[in-house]
Amino acid sequence: MHHHGYLWTGPKERFDNEALRRPPHPEPPPVGSRPELIQRYREVSAEFPTVDLPPLETAYWLIKPRSLVRSTWDEAKEAAAWLGERLAEYAPRFASEAERDTTHLTLLVNAAAERLREGGDVSHGFYLERPSYLSLAVVTCSPNRSMPEPACPVG
Repeated sequence: MHHHGYLWTGPKERFDNEALRRPPHPEPPPVGSRPELIQRYREVSAEFPTVDLPPLETAYWLIKPRSLVRSTWDEAKEAAAWLGERLAEYAPRFASEAERDTTHLTLLVNAAAERLREGGDVSHGFYLERPSYLSLAVVTCSPNRSMPEPACPVG
């Protein structure tokens, strides 16, 4: 078991494009469906696996390109430390003063270390100076509890 770190920051408007943040339905639209529905299904099927947007379900990071992995760790404590470093780096830009609180951030990191030790995933999102958004995730790999099928993106 090991852990991969992911970080995305960008315009909130782009983050809100949920169609590209969820996998396509397993079955394509039936024959005779509206052409725009078929076209949208094709777009999502092609783009979801490669788009850099954070997936709605954290484990889906594992099907994204290897280039999106920011780092990999064998130990949960190291992965949680990376998360803590990113939180400290971005905290001055958090839109919410309460989320900048160092005690709050420490609790997030401690909870992340525990969850990762147990084989779970961790995902956090923060509004930054408007209209930006930060998404941080650490995903357990080999295998992932909620989605054991994908191969490790780092191989």
